[in-house]
Amino acid sequence: MNRARLTALSLAVGGVLFLLYQAVRPYADETALEGAAAMASPAWVAAHLSAVAGFVLVASGLLGLHLAPGVRLGLPPVVTFWIGTGLVLPYYGAETFGLQVIGARAVHDRDATLLELVDQFRFAPVPAAMFLAGLVLLAAGAVAVAVRVRRSGAGRRWSGVPLAAGFVLFVPQFYGTPAMRVAHGALLAAGGLWLAYDLWRAGDGTAPARRAGA
Repeated sequence: MNRARLTALSLAVGGVLFLLYQAVRPYADETALEGAAAMASPAWVAAHLSAVAGFVLVASGLLGLHLAPGVRLGLPPVVTFWIGTGLVLPYYGAETFGLQVIGARAVHDRDATLLELVDQFRFAPVPAAMFLAGLVLLAAGAVAVAVRVRRSGAGRRWSGVPLAAGFVLFVPQFYGTPAMRVAHGALLAAGGLWLAYDLWRAGDGTAPARRAGA
């Protein structure tokens, strides 16, 4: 399998994992025992690990895209995205495993007040600042990738836009309803699959030249 197809698979699987993250994640009132049970569940861990793998695979896919003939992304967007990934992953690790421990203890003790520890972690200055900075860098890197894909003439003119939009909307989606969050995951999945499709066609030599205005 050539590099273009490996890159396409990385982007496609990474995008789909973001959809699984939002679809599998249990949603409940996180100030009550129902929320504690959600955090303690295997679905909580599976969902958040899907997001972790999604960040890593999309970052790897963008590096492959940079190395693909004719795309000419340049290293700055890729490095920006990689740094952003490095900043968000510790936060997701704590969400995955730390909050599961808190939720399990709250369920065991039947004590919802233990869930106050969740916000103490989420909004502590250092982790919150790292997480926000990482998401800003992810958005900036993804937007720069979309712009350079458009200018390169590789694939369709707008093929990088859905993925970039998904990362730009990463912070707002945290405040949306479960349906909105699943829709956000679907947007990231569509973005990864669209880029992957263009790269896959390029890998087997069947991609047509881009028409003006396409």
